[in-house]
Amino acid sequence: MPSILADMYVAGPDELSLGLLVLRVAVGLTMASHGYVKYFKGGRIAGTGRWFDSMGMRPGRIHAHLAASTEIGSGLLLALGLLTPLAALAMVAVMFVAGYTVHLKNGFFSVSDGYEYNFILAIAAIAVATTGPGKYSLDYPLEIIDDFDGWVGLLIAAGGGVVAAAGQLAMFYRPPASTE
Repeated sequence: MPSILADMYVAGPDELSLGLLVLRVAVGLTMASHGYVKYFKGGRIAGTGRWFDSMGMRPGRIHAHLAASTEIGSGLLLALGLLTPLAALAMVAVMFVAGYTVHLKNGFFSVSDGYEYNFILAIAAIAVATTGPGKYSLDYPLEIIDDFDGWVGLLIAAGGGVVAAAGQLAMFYRPPASTE
């Protein structure tokens, strides 16, 4: 008698790669557009820099440039599937810093300005680094995915991202004194 699992449909390499392409492009372009806004919309870099200064990320203007550039660069790299574990590492780092400095105090849900958005983007990037970007990526013909998916991709993205974020917070984050 055949097992139930053997009869179930399991996505093959093409379907898995297609799903990863959809995920990479959606998450990557979302991240890149987040950085684009810092450069070209609203208060632009000057306003973002002042906001960073006010929350304790000093010097604010430099951190505004770094955050915007990291968001654009890591987002585009992830969308293209190029240097995927490093793109994911950068996304995790910037989302961890944002979640910690701005959203943590508001709880999880984004409707309360919580860290839900930051968490989901970071987890999606980690998932892509863990599975590898799939064959519809620039990493595939370069054979980068053969060496840096699985546990290695997970450790690079999650471990490296958290370590990079912790280093940045330790060196530059000085929250203002509470007025309560």
